[in-house]
Order: sequence, then structure tokens, then C-alpha cells
Amino acid sequence: MWRIHRKIQVEWRIACLCAGLLVGVALAPVLRVNTFWGLAAIIPICTLLLVGRFYASLPLLLLAMLAGLGYGSTAYGEGYDVYKPFIEHTVTLQGRVKEDPSVNSAGYKSLQLGSIQVRGSPYAGSVFTRMRTKVTVMRGDTVTVQGVAEAGFGSFSLNLKNASIVSVERQSMGDVGRVIRDWFAGHVRSFIDEPQASLGVGYLTGQKSALPDDFSEALKIAGLTHVVVASGYNLTVLVRLARKLFMRISKFSAAMAAVGMVLMFMTITGLSPSMTRAGIVSGLSILFWYYGRKVHPIVLLLFVATLTVLYQPSYLWGDLGWQLSFSAFFGVMIIGPLMQRYFYGEVSPGLIRQTLMETVAAHIATVPIIALQFGVVSNIAIVANLLVVPLVPLAMLLTFICGIWSVCGIGFSQLIIWPTNVLLEYMVAVVRYVAEIKWAQSALEFSGSVWLLYLAAVLLVCWWMKRATKLNLRTGDILNPYKTDAKVI
Repeated sequence: MWRIHRKIQVEWRIACLCAGLLVGVALAPVLRVNTFWGLAAIIPICTLLLVGRFYASLPLLLLAMLAGLGYGSTAYGEGYDVYKPFIEHTVTLQGRVKEDPSVNSAGYKSLQLGSIQVRGSPYAGSVFTRMRTKVTVMRGDTVTVQGVAEAGFGSFSLNLKNASIVSVERQSMGDVGRVIRDWFAGHVRSFIDEPQASLGVGYLTGQKSALPDDFSEALKIAGLTHVVVASGYNLTVLVRLARKLFMRISKFSAAMAAVGMVLMFMTITGLSPSMTRAGIVSGLSILFWYYGRKVHPIVLLLFVATLTVLYQPSYLWGDLGWQLSFSAFFGVMIIGPLMQRYFYGEVSPGLIRQTLMETVAAHIATVPIIALQFGVVSNIAIVANLLVVPLVPLAMLLTFICGIWSVCGIGFSQLIIWPTNVLLEYMVAVVRYVAEIKWAQSALEFSGSVWLLYLAAVLLVCWWMKRATKLNLRTGDILNPYKTDAKVI
């Protein structure tokens, strides 16, 4: 009986709250409640958080679910239901381009629009449209499009078919980050040939849209798309670099430099779901590192997921980038350290072994989502990552130096161009070689119930490795979870 009266640490109370909110928001599209009930749950939730006893956990979870249902129901009504009158009608709407437009091999340009206005009235949510057009459209532009509306998919409230662009408005400095990125990328391309230049710029800024179509497809087959998409890996490299460079001055200067780099990178890349997650994690990692605090990865995962869902509930309702980002995060933060300790003991991993563990762990965690979405999985992702990923930080550094070299007009450019070209050419060659292997991909089509069994098996194995190694997953360095304390928890 005493067990239900024992105290629970604050972080686990927060985890319980976050789990309930996430479940509630996830159920909102099929189980709608009045916003009042969500608001009514706030005061009891605050009371139960202060109680801090085990017996309060279940009521806290249920009330948090009610609050999540209320919030999610309101967001769903504002972001999806309001578009229903437009479906199967020709609609003219205005929106701001949220991410870099992409063009597929058939020549169709895809746009993701936010800040929607129809006949001057603002609408929440986002709209997807695809069209054949030679009109130049950039991230941050305000476009007016016309097309036949149909129900949205994933995190999109509406999909416009047979669309055409009516007008494009571009302010000279509308998206400052995009302007700076394109200006700097132009200087890099003046030194380095394609596709090496676009690959280097992709590493440095997360710009994938400039890559040739055939090379983008090769990256997908090789399982290396994550290195040219703005994500946590880029920010991890920047934060670690800031620590090494500025710790000689002081811990405070290292933290401020890291924060500055994170904010600058997010401004340049834009707030995609994966970048939103990565930015929050990086900010928290700097905070915990500066104050010497530790956090359990499960608590961190739930907390960051809740923050992103409160910012944009539609992420939870079908955004593939958000789902892959958090699945990979679970793999790297939980599965990877457990595998490292189970197979190698307390020996600190080197660069190659850590890359191997991170790649295998992320692959294990993301396979169900990739298979359900695309019906195929990469068989060579682990090998390709081992051959390329350890060299990405060096490629980022050399690409950055090339750009600065070009901006400043410094002579003796071959001193930096040659090693940069050699490294990027090697990476391009690896990607193309492994992507051409006949067995590089395999079709993998199973029902959702099979993947639920797979997930249960993964969690069971994680539990077994945790029990066998007695590893304390709680870490003070979120960006390097492999440096954990070998204590029993």
C-alpha cells in the first residue's frame, strides 16, 4: 500500500502530463469534445502536479488527455473543418511559401503554403499544391493560387489540384535567412562544381531542393537524405563546435555562442517540423549542459514532442517529417546507448562505432514508418552512413571556408578548393555507387498490426538490455547520450 503513496520526481510528473496531452491531441480528430472541458481540466491538473504522489499519476494522465482533447478539438476545427465548404470547388487563395519549393522528375513544382487568406479572411492550417509552372517561387514569397480544392492529407488542411499561380509577391528582404543562404550558396558554387556544391551547401544549410533529381533519389536509396535535410545532426555539429572553440574563454561564452549558432541556423533553414524539434532539443541541451543538470531521454522526448504539438497540432495528425524526426530521436537517445552498453560495456565509443550505433538505432526506430509510407526500406543505409557521415563535419567546415574565401576574394583559392572537391566528390561517388546496387532497396509491405508487434518486440528488447546492463539513461549531455553514468536506477 505504501507504494501508491511514494513520491514521484517532478520530471516524471511532467512526463505523465505530456503523455496525456499527446494522447488527447492525437485522438481529437475522432473524439471531439467542447473546449470548455479542456479548460476545466487545467486547475485539477495543476493541483495533481503539486501533490507529487504515485496515486495521483492516473488522474493526472486522464485529465491531461481531456485537456489535450479540448485543445486538439479546437485546433482541428479551426485548421480543418473551416475548409470543408471549399472542397470540390474552384478556390482562389493567398498564402506564404513555408519551405523551399521542390520539383519532381516530371516537372511538377510542389508548394507548401501557410498564413492562408481566402477573400481577405485569414484561415489557420496549411495548404499543399502541385503544378506545372515556369514561374520562379522562393521560400517566403506570398503567392496567389487558383485550383480545385480537395481534402487535405497528412498535416495539410487542403490540397489544391490543377492549380495555377495567379501572382507572386516578393519583398526584397522578406525571408532574410533564405536571402543570406542563397547569396552564400552562390559564392560556394563559384568555386565548386555540381552536384558537389549543392551537396556541400545541403550539409551546411539543410537545403535539399537545389540537388539534382537523380542525386536526390540516390540519397533516398542510400538512406542518407537526413544529412542534407535541416535536422538535429546539423545543430549537433554546430553546438559541439561552439563548445570546443569558446570553452577556452568561459562556459558562458560557449553557451551563448552555441545559442547564436542555433538561432542563425534555424533562421537560414526555416521552421520545418524536424528543425523545430531539433532547435528545442539543442536549446535544452545547452541549458542542461550550462547548469550541469541531467534529464531522462523519455522525459525529454515527451516534453519536446508536447511543445511542438502545442505549437502545431497537425504535426501529430500526419506530418511524416515530424514522425521520422521523433522516431530517430528515440532510436539515438534510447536504443543506441543501450546497444552500446550491452555489446561493448563501459568502453567509450569512438567515432566509427558511435556512428554505427546511431545509424542502426535510428534505422530500427524508423523502419515501420518508412515501410508503411513508401513500401520499401534501404538495405545499404548502415554501410552508406558509415562511409559518409563521419566526414560530414569536415565537409561542412571546408564548404564554409570556400564560401568565406569567395566572399573575401582571397587568392590561392586552389588551397581550399582542391581538398573540398576531393572530399565532396568522394561522397558523391559513394552515394551513386551504393544506390546502383541491385539489392539496395527491398519492398517491405506489412499491415499495421504486424508493425505494432515489431514495436512491442523492440520495446521488450530495450527493457531486457536495460535490465541486463543496469544503464542509467539519464544524461547531462543530450547531444552525446553515449556518455552516460554506469549507475543503477
